[in-house]
Amino acid sequence: MPELILVVDDEPKIVRIARDYLEKNGYRVVAASDGQAALAAARRDKPDLIILDLMLPIMDGRDVCKALRRESDVPIIMLTALAEEVDQVTGLEIGADDYIVKPFSPRALVARVRALLRRAKGGVKAPGVIRAGGLEINPERYSVAFDGNPIKLTPNEFKLLQLLAARPGQILTREQLLEDMHGIASSFDRSVDSHVKNLRKKLEAASGESMIETVYGVGYRFVE
Repeated sequence: MPELILVVDDEPKIVRIARDYLEKNGYRVVAASDGQAALAAARRDKPDLIILDLMLPIMDGRDVCKALRRESDVPIIMLTALAEEVDQVTGLEIGADDYIVKPFSPRALVARVRALLRRAKGGVKAPGVIRAGGLEINPERYSVAFDGNPIKLTPNEFKLLQLLAARPGQILTREQLLEDMHGIASSFDRSVDSHVKNLRKKLEAASGESMIETVYGVGYRFVE
């Protein structure tokens, strides 16, 4: 059955454009126009991916994203008309996997959806299990554990950890990580910083160590 996409926006025109292009590309689409309806639809319909507007009536996109992250690792693309970098970073830090700024290209939106679903579903053949001390990363099962205790990661956090842990001690630049994560380079490299920040918190909570070292002005490396 085709993947189900939940589109959340209070502008009917945006919903219509997104629905038309997604359905033309073989996806099923459900829609919601406010935050409460979005949460209800996410819980009821169990979508494979959510496109979530930041500014919503009743309950804004930030609160919806936070609520979803407490109960689900469904991929989320934050949709926003705000051009300020801080708003985009905030969306990523509260658990969104990607963002796209209005006005957007419908084709670009479909491409982001396809890429994020492919990562979330493990569409690319996974390499072998990576082990570092008590940490185990299993790309085939799409799971991470420390001393046997599962660590829940978003798709981008998982991909980032996999990329770094597969090359311990090697410095990877933000540009390299963006290219590997998204398939395209981006001038907005703060998204990597946000994902690293979230990933470190989860690794530290599980193991007492962040395992990811910042090489200032260059990028990041995994330290066993």
